[in-house]
This record gives sequence, C-alpha cells and structure tokens, in this order.
Amino acid sequence: MELSLSELAEILEGKLVGDSAKMIYKAAPFEDAKENDITFASNAKFFNKIKESSAGAVIVPHGYNEPLKNLIKVEQPFLAFIKVLNLFYPPSRPKCGISSSAHIGEGFEFGNDISIAQNVVIGDNVVLGDRVSVYPCSYIGDGVVIGNDVKIYSNVSVLERCKIGNRVIIQAGSVIGSDGFGYSSDGKIHYKIPHMGIVQIDDDVEIGAGNTIDRATFGKTWICRGVKTDNLVHIAHNVTVGEDTLLIAQVVIGGSVSIGKHSIIAGQAAIADHLTIGNNVTIAPKSGVAKSVSDGEIISGAPAIPHKLWLRAQNVFPQLPDIKNKLIEIDKRLRKIETREDK
Repeated sequence: MELSLSELAEILEGKLVGDSAKMIYKAAPFEDAKENDITFASNAKFFNKIKESSAGAVIVPHGYNEPLKNLIKVEQPFLAFIKVLNLFYPPSRPKCGISSSAHIGEGFEFGNDISIAQNVVIGDNVVLGDRVSVYPCSYIGDGVVIGNDVKIYSNVSVLERCKIGNRVIIQAGSVIGSDGFGYSSDGKIHYKIPHMGIVQIDDDVEIGAGNTIDRATFGKTWICRGVKTDNLVHIAHNVTVGEDTLLIAQVVIGGSVSIGKHSIIAGQAAIADHLTIGNNVTIAPKSGVAKSVSDGEIISGAPAIPHKLWLRAQNVFPQLPDIKNKLIEIDKRLRKIETREDK
C-alpha cells in the first residue's frame, strides 16, 4: 500500500505541514523510520530527535513545530499511529467458506463471508453473524449465538448457549462457559452443583489466550462492552466485569464478584468471592483483595490496603530487624530498672 501525506492527514483528521504529495509506503518505529516511512513522536524524548530522524513524516501533537520535517498534527499521536498501522498492516483473515473437514451440526444459521477452518466442530442450532472467522480445531457448542465481525482463534471452546457480541476477539486456547467450581458437602462427599447459566460477552471485547470464563449457576457471567483481558485470566461463575475494564495476566476473580467500569486489575491479583469492586479502581499486581473496594480507590498488597498506606508499610518493612533489636534492648533495660526498684 502507498498513500500520500495529504490522504493520510485526511484519514487521521490532522493538520498537514509539509509536502502534501509525499508518498508513504509503510509505518515504522521512530528509531527505524526511513525516507518513505511514517512514525510518531508524542513527548520531549522524541521531539529532540526529530531533526535527525530519517522518517518521511512524523505524527506529532498540535503545538509542535519543526519547519524542516513533514508533520501531521493531531490530538493524540499514538492513537493516530495505531490507525496508520491498521492501514498499512491490516489483520489477516482466513479464506471465506466452510472447510470440508469441519463438522457442522443441525440447524446451523450463518451470515455473509464466514470462515470455518479445518477441524472446527459446530454444534446444533448455532447462529453466526456476518464475517465471523473460526480458526482450526475450535469448538462451538449447541445453541451458541455469535454476532458480526468476530474472530475465534485456534483451540477455543465456546460451550453451549453462550452469547458473543459483535467485534469480539477470543485468542487461542480460551474456554468460554465451562462449569463453575461449585460443590456442596455432607461432611464426607462433595456434591457437584449444576451450573445452568451462560456466559455473555458483549461488543468490542477481547479475551486473551488461555482464559477460562465459567458459566453462571443461574443467569449469566457477564463480560461487558469494551473489556480487555490478558492471557491466563480466570473469571469464576456469576461474575460481572464492567465496561472498558482491563484484566491483566493471571488475574483470578472469585465467584459472584461485581467489577465496575474503567477499572484495572493488574497481574496476578486475586479477588475473593462475593465482593464489589467499584468504578475506576486500580488493583496493583499480586494483590489479594478480601473486601469490597469503593469507586476510584488504588489498592495494593495481600491483604490489599490503600496504596499509599502500603507504600509506607513497605518503607518500614526493611527496618523491622533493627526495630526488633532496639525493642529487645529496651525490654532488657526496663527489666533491670524493675529489678532495682523491687529491691
């Protein structure tokens, strides 16, 4: 692909400064960009190097000026650069059609331009929208409904009756709709609790590789619009994850947890059952959350506490051996004083 700077500026809704006819053939990192490449600079670290850059054009924020360079000025250079990357390197899509090695159940309904790859298994009464791609060796269970423009990568299982919205991406090896971990005991035997609910994944969600999202006991486990999960995330039964929340690698969320909008749960954090996590919450890596969290809080540690308090505690922790020795010395002196007074 090749685009002129004037075409790129129009697509990015930016202001062009420089040679409008200059042709751009690809996007590149700042340090590697050549004469026919476009790159971006969003902070002073890169602004100071733009004069020396070989890039054919640089995407910069409004207010930056460099008369010797071709510039496209936008509000958010990095987001504009992402749009450029999608232009020059569009995601690959498998060939349309249904592979002869795929197994298709009864009552299968599908839209336009679907792609069902080799060794895919699709159960009965499955509904797929337009431009759905299912990669090799994936399984779509009975009664599953999937929207438009969905990508399901290899070795994914979407189990019976689950619902997937539009523009959802499910990375390789994830399991959507497995039974929750629920048992009742009579003191000797653990009896499995049936899980009759579903998993519902709303529009514009991306599920990372190796995720496990359990179906609800009743009702639904609900992944709301715009949620993004990293690899190896576990979401238990009846959890709700609010809009645009991020779940980073190896997060574990216990059953019946409700997480608000725009929150960030960092790597290896664990949240106990039946808690409520508010909107705009940040939970630091490796935190153990044992009680509900209000809107806007930042918490750390195990058990998790307010982040500022956790930082103060961490500063004290290395001093504990010295503090212990001082307390022992104080105790010895007090005992000597008490002994003298007793005499």
